[in-house]
Amino acid sequence: MAFCTGLIVANIYYCQPLVILIAKDFSLTETDAGRITYITQIGYALGLFLLVPLGDMFERKRQILVITSMAILALLMAAVSRSFLLLEVASLLIGACSIVPQLILPLAANLSSDENRGANIGIIMSGLLVGILASRAVSGSIGFWLGWRAVYYMAAAICVLLIGLMAKRFPQSFPAFKGTYQQLMGSMFGYIKTQPALRETSLINFLAFAVISAFWTTMVLFLANPPFNLQTLQIGLFGIAGAAGALAAPLVGKLSDGNNPRKNLMIGFVLQMISIALFYFTNNHLYLFVIGIVLIDIGQQAIHVTNQTRIYTLIPEARNRLNTIFMSVSFIGASCGSALGLWLWDQGGWALFCYGMTGIIILNIFIYLFYGRKVKNVSFNSN
Repeated sequence: MAFCTGLIVANIYYCQPLVILIAKDFSLTETDAGRITYITQIGYALGLFLLVPLGDMFERKRQILVITSMAILALLMAAVSRSFLLLEVASLLIGACSIVPQLILPLAANLSSDENRGANIGIIMSGLLVGILASRAVSGSIGFWLGWRAVYYMAAAICVLLIGLMAKRFPQSFPAFKGTYQQLMGSMFGYIKTQPALRETSLINFLAFAVISAFWTTMVLFLANPPFNLQTLQIGLFGIAGAAGALAAPLVGKLSDGNNPRKNLMIGFVLQMISIALFYFTNNHLYLFVIGIVLIDIGQQAIHVTNQTRIYTLIPEARNRLNTIFMSVSFIGASCGSALGLWLWDQGGWALFCYGMTGIIILNIFIYLFYGRKVKNVSFNSN
């Protein structure tokens, strides 16, 4: 599950190091070409909202295989695009059809015992994070040598292989929900109203995803311009630096099985704040930039794994719907963050970007403190 999750989620992030190559191919500015990064994330949010809830209604394994097949078609559409508009449409579909990891996670949660659920989610989240980070390095390398279209052909071929693997290895899982799709979707709004922990985790993840997504989108422009003037291949390799975050995910998941998982969130905020400070003072010192990448990804894992483990304990029979709300809000935050990062870069360069991200992290801390007074029962069972 961790292996498949990592390779499928990579579809969303292949485009980030390719922005410069795509801009040249379609004769666009780098900022305009960067639109595909947040269009892909918007597609992912739409897929989460419309498709993931069906995991509480239909057999999950079959749903996973069908949606992965649709992702193959979307990736091939991107590879053959001869206009930027068609690439934007393909990017939206790639995002919508790459929601399979959010079907795998509830499946894993259902198969796990209460005492091991957080650790197991952490293991799968490690695969997911490795996929995100490795995708940037692989995409940058292949794009440099073979062109950006080759990346999408490669991604489609990987998904073909994964369909065979998942068909053979994944267990079947039959949900208990017997209502209609309209009732299924309507029930989600009831959970938003009645579950304060769901509201807190979703709001915090919205802002945390905005920060991490803004960084990975804007850093491409930062490194491609003076004083660094790095090429796509070199920029993609920076994704490897974030692999340390993958090592932190199982540990965070284990800690999230305790009585007070919220304490991990503050650790994440502090690590994010330190990383932004290192980015701001990078200047010509790329080692500060690399350390910042490691810290921002570990901080993101501390926030995300903790929050995801918390929501899976709320209403077991509605895990797909809860995950839909949680991850839809998260990726709306990611798309907003990418758009904001590009805008801040365009308005004031790297310094303004760092100021903006600092403000978002401070806002997240205030939300955390506000809900700390409202969500008094923080143990899994009481939530």
